[in-house]
Amino acid sequence: MPLLRLIMMLAFCCVSTGGLAADDSRLKSLETTDAGREWQAVGRLDREGEGFCTGALIAPDLVLTAAHCLFDRETLQRIDPTVIEFLAGFRNGRASAYRSVTRAVIHPSYVYDGTLSATRVRNDIALLQLQRPIRNTTVTPFETDARPRRGARVGVVSYAHDRSEAPSLQEVCAVMARQDGVLIMSCDVDFGSSGAPVFSFEGDRPRIVSVVSAKARVDGKAVSLGASLAGELALLEAELTATHLGSRLPQGVSRVQVGEPRRDNMGAKFIRR
Repeated sequence: MPLLRLIMMLAFCCVSTGGLAADDSRLKSLETTDAGREWQAVGRLDREGEGFCTGALIAPDLVLTAAHCLFDRETLQRIDPTVIEFLAGFRNGRASAYRSVTRAVIHPSYVYDGTLSATRVRNDIALLQLQRPIRNTTVTPFETDARPRRGARVGVVSYAHDRSEAPSLQEVCAVMARQDGVLIMSCDVDFGSSGAPVFSFEGDRPRIVSVVSAKARVDGKAVSLGASLAGELALLEAELTATHLGSRLPQGVSRVQVGEPRRDNMGAKFIRR
């Protein structure tokens, strides 16, 4: 199905999810030590009582998440990233590591303007730099990989409003379409899942191939929308390095000024609460 036609069919994301694809696995709670052992580098991103997102460690001091997690949904303004805390492997009131965020960068073409578009979803990625690296031997950063092909089986580890005290794993869901950098997947996500890592299981260890940007409905079925990683992570890492070395960039959330944003509308909303 062409992406344009698919976009026109997307309904508002606040509609509750309506079931899984026939061969998708169900959510598995990671509330026990054994169940969550492999996923300690996925954590909850708390914003001083103003809601939370999900993020994943990709280096000892870098967390990958969604760009819209750095914006206030009422004012549409960027928030101070230092109010965010990363709780690695958080479950049942405890985390394997707690770290404050010191700076953050978002995709150069990302625009948070209260509407949802293919461009916005495609560019909905951010990197957060932690105050101190996490050197806990039980928290191993994930590697990233190329975005998956259409029909590929992927998985998601995420927190959500109904599973805020422990993450859940959906080990099998599908990439339904892949166009213009947007992944449309059958994965089960909800409020709080924004920024959650989408994993490929094709190697010897899960690798992150996308992050959750939003949820929507297609033909009455719940779908999740994933941002593209492509080669953009290198740009974001370079921006963090430049900021750290004292360049004259805005303090806090920064943007790499390369390329021009494309504008195209999509009839759905982001899922962050």
